[in-house]
Amino acid sequence: MPSHDQRSKRSNSWPVAAFGAFVLACLACTVAAQDEPFEKPRALRICDDPNNLPFSNDKGEGFENKIAEILARRLSLPLEVFHYPQRINIVRNTLRFKLPNESDYRCDLLTGVPSDFTAVATTRPYFRSTYALVYAKGRKIDVSSVEQFLALDKAILAKLKIGVYERTPAVDWLKKHDLLNQAVPYRLLNADPNHYPGKIIDDDLAKGKLDAALIWGPIGGFFAGRIDSPKLAVLLLKSEPGVRLDFGVSMGVRQGEKPWLAMIQQALDDSREEIVRILREYHVPMVNDKGEAIP
Repeated sequence: MPSHDQRSKRSNSWPVAAFGAFVLACLACTVAAQDEPFEKPRALRICDDPNNLPFSNDKGEGFENKIAEILARRLSLPLEVFHYPQRINIVRNTLRFKLPNESDYRCDLLTGVPSDFTAVATTRPYFRSTYALVYAKGRKIDVSSVEQFLALDKAILAKLKIGVYERTPAVDWLKKHDLLNQAVPYRLLNADPNHYPGKIIDDDLAKGKLDAALIWGPIGGFFAGRIDSPKLAVLLLKSEPGVRLDFGVSMGVRQGEKPWLAMIQQALDDSREEIVRILREYHVPMVNDKGEAIP
């Protein structure tokens, strides 16, 4: 979720408010790159956020929770979960953290990281998504494409309230299309333990406080899919010159653990159909490497 002046630092940024303040956490992480002695873990130990649907929660209801279960079965390992809010220094406090006089890290796998995130060693993307425009059908907006939305009469656009998380590519998109005056900014960092990124849709958009929201696609698809009234529409945005909106999502392990990374990658490859099925069940919009929607 890089800001407008951070786009040249893509390798250390995260594209979405989906993971709380994970982008800032990533920017704060530094790790050793040298190879370290590796022994196959006794369990598949993952770190996830306890309140971050549709990705994860402490009840195991997120799609990352479900995918972790698939991988554990594929690797014939028991699954163990360490819950940690995805805030600043997430890698240092999870993958790289050991208590004094202890040999074990808190976990060995982060299940959702940007594919070009250099603080960890990443698998190939197990899905790619993009930002989305979510709006309530029939309220103030009646369009079927982003192009139609941008072509709305300026008098109509000027009256819209569009929710957006600060310091994300969605802000850049609004700026490029002269819609910043319509933006209702939401804080990326939120200390409230009950806060989750989907509240922007679950509460404010659904209740009419917003006319639309620009948000990371997996969040938009999931929350729009479970709200019946009002009926919410999800339009995928495509990257434009100067505004990158689609990103690959991978799994991350500690730098230097090449055999473990290879095992995770093989498990992902062997579980591809199951993973896609889970993503579809959670209404995760997927795009190819050109940013085009995958039906």
